[in-house]
Formats: sequence, structure tokens, C-alpha cells
Amino acid sequence: MAVIAPPVPVRRTRRLPSWAPWAVLVGSLVLAALIQFLGEGPTISGVFFIGAIIFTIAITVTSRTVEGERLSKDRLATTLVTLAFLLALIPLVSLVWTVLSDGITRFGPSFLSTDMVGVFGNMVEGGAFHAIIGTLYVTGIASIISIPLGIFCAIYLVEYGKGRLAKAITVLVDVMTGIPSIVAGLFAFTLFLILFGPAYKAAIIGGIALAVLMTPVVVRSVEEMLRLVPNELREAAYALGVPKWLTIVKVVLRTAIAGITTGVMIAIARVIGETAPLLITVGIAQNVNWDAFDGRIATLPVYVYRQYAQGGPSADRAWAGALTLIIIVMLLNLVARLVSRYFSPEGAR
Repeated sequence: MAVIAPPVPVRRTRRLPSWAPWAVLVGSLVLAALIQFLGEGPTISGVFFIGAIIFTIAITVTSRTVEGERLSKDRLATTLVTLAFLLALIPLVSLVWTVLSDGITRFGPSFLSTDMVGVFGNMVEGGAFHAIIGTLYVTGIASIISIPLGIFCAIYLVEYGKGRLAKAITVLVDVMTGIPSIVAGLFAFTLFLILFGPAYKAAIIGGIALAVLMTPVVVRSVEEMLRLVPNELREAAYALGVPKWLTIVKVVLRTAIAGITTGVMIAIARVIGETAPLLITVGIAQNVNWDAFDGRIATLPVYVYRQYAQGGPSADRAWAGALTLIIIVMLLNLVARLVSRYFSPEGAR
């Protein structure tokens, strides 16, 4: 007859109650404020900085005493990751709050629908309609050039490229990624200076300058997205007799469309706020120029720079222009998400 061994008692690990971290956090902030009272007085940044250090030490020691070494290490890692996230969030929140609070005073339908014709000195009138049109022109030209070129280049590197040529293209793309924006502006300016003379200014010059900056970002981001597509999908298409070009179009690009769209939007956001190359290539104008191939044209980055440099009421227009630029980027990201959601495979939506 088999002997049944008695059940082994389950060892339960002691855990801190759910309110303990919050209590330690409040105590850490209070102690940090008391420490600062001994000096010149507490400040918000000082309290949070000292409180974060005290909280990290206190929660780790408390967890090690109650929960043991393994769980205390988990608490420490969680605390450090959370603090890193909050630290990275501070400049983002500060930036959005500053632009929103300073730009909302002038932002409105009148600002979006008027230009700077007849506005001089400290006049409070005037808007950024001409700069919005110019930004859309210049960024659109850069996108038309960079997006197809970047996608085709990435497809070649991932699907076809081998040997020295592919390596050389990769090195050149990496080098172009670090080119200063002013160098791209000088390149485009010099190119059209040779072709049309020094008096020629047009949105097309600024678009080419931004395309030089945008193309390597598109290439690198699309290349990484294409490499994430499993080879099994390609092999399954080849096994069904699908040619390689159709496999790339229907399988590879369709699978990676969400990541490709995100990479393209990152590239657009990279160049839409550039000021230095546009100062050289397109200059500034006070009215709307609907011709992208002739004449100076205003853009939002240059508009913000010029208005802020003038000071006074012009600085309010600068903050409103910065808010407009942020809203445009947000709208473009929203459109990109809708496009990627519509074209993505059904399982990835």
C-alpha cells in the first residue's frame, strides 16, 4: 500500500500593503521640504529632486526589510524606471504648457486667416496665414521628393542590395543623417545659384534643402521596419509562385505599413520646424505666395523667428505661430495613424 506524503506547506512571501509606497512618498516629500527649510527655503524642483532620492532609498530599505532581497530589487528597478519616465516627461509637459499658455492669447480664426501685409512696428494685427501656406508648400515638396526616394532606397538595401554598393549606400545614409541643417540649406542655395542666379528665391529651393535632411531619416526608419517582416511571409509568397516585386508590394510593405508611416511622420516632424536652411533658401515674405516655383515665401519657423526677434506684440504672434506649428504636426500624425490603420493587415489593426 502506497504511503501518501503529507502536503508541503506553501511558504507565503510577506508583501508591503498597497498604501505603503504612497505613504513613503509623502514622507519623503515632507522630509525633503524640512531639509530645504534649513537652507534658503523649499522650492518645487528642490523638494521633488531631494524627495525622489529619499524615496528611492527608503522604499528599497523598507522592501528589503519586509519583503526580502528579491522583491526589494524589483521595487528598486520599478522606482528607477518610473523616475526616468517622469524626468523625461518634465521637458515635454513644460514645452507644451509654455507654448499653449503664451500662444493661446493670439491664436484664433483671425490669426489663421490673415497675413502681415500693412502690419508695422508694434501693431497688434497680423496673422500667419501666408506662413502656414509656405510651410505646407515647402514640407510638401520635401515629402514628395524624400518619401518615394527613401522607401525605394530602403527596399533596395533590404530586398536586393548585396556587396560593396549596398554597404556604400548604408555608410552614405548614416553620414547624411548627421548633416547640419545649415549645410543642406547652403547646398540647395548653391545649386540654384549656379542654375538661375543669386536673385532666384522659391519654395522649391527650401523643399530640396529639407529633402536632403529628410531622406536619410526615411531610409533608416523604413529599412528597420522592413527587416522586422518575418522571412516566412516572403517564402510563403514565393512558394505560391508570386514574383518578388509583387511579394514586396503586397506582403512586405503591407505588413510594415504601420511602422513605415510612423517613420515617415518622424522624418516630416524632423524637418517641418527647421529654420536655418529656410532663411537662406526662401527668405521671408509679408503676403501669400501661391507660386512654389518663383518668389520669396514665408514659412512658420522663419515667421516665428522674425516675430520673436522683434519683441513686443510681435512676440505674441511668435508664440501663436509656434502653437500653430505644433497643431499642424499633431494633425499630420493623426492622418498618418488613420492611413496606417486603413492599409494595415486585418490582424494588425
